[in-house]
Amino acid sequence: MDPEPQHRGDMRVSDAERDVAAQRLAAALSEGRLDMEEYRNRLDAAMSAVTAADLRGLTADLPPEAGAAPAPREGPVDLAAMAPPARPSFWRGRPEEWRSWGGGAVIMVGIWGVTSATSGEFLPFWPLIPLGIWAAVLLAGMLSGRTGGGS
Repeated sequence: MDPEPQHRGDMRVSDAERDVAAQRLAAALSEGRLDMEEYRNRLDAAMSAVTAADLRGLTADLPPEAGAAPAPREGPVDLAAMAPPARPSFWRGRPEEWRSWGGGAVIMVGIWGVTSATSGEFLPFWPLIPLGIWAAVLLAGMLSGRTGGGS
């Protein structure tokens, strides 16, 4: 056998080695060295890499990491922990409020549709008034920074 198999490009890689490559790619993404599409492509290739040469090719154009290479970890890589903190989203905490509004809209438009159909003519579109007021209240809450849930 080869006394130093880690230097051979045809040596099969382990999951831990794939994770180290994924961590390096995530660091390159957070530094702005890779865009999201290229990161995804390289990450997919890293997760399906079979040999050490496959992994080296994915990080060959990236500068070496500042510190020593991290020790392989057990389990998957937590890319969210490696990324810089995200700005709070304008929509954070809002889907439930808008989901309720949408449910109310379906019910009110349904009632309007049934009453219009039974009367034989299109009645005035009354759901516009309560839905408009409700949407205005939700938008005002979003613009003021108030979150839902009574806070």
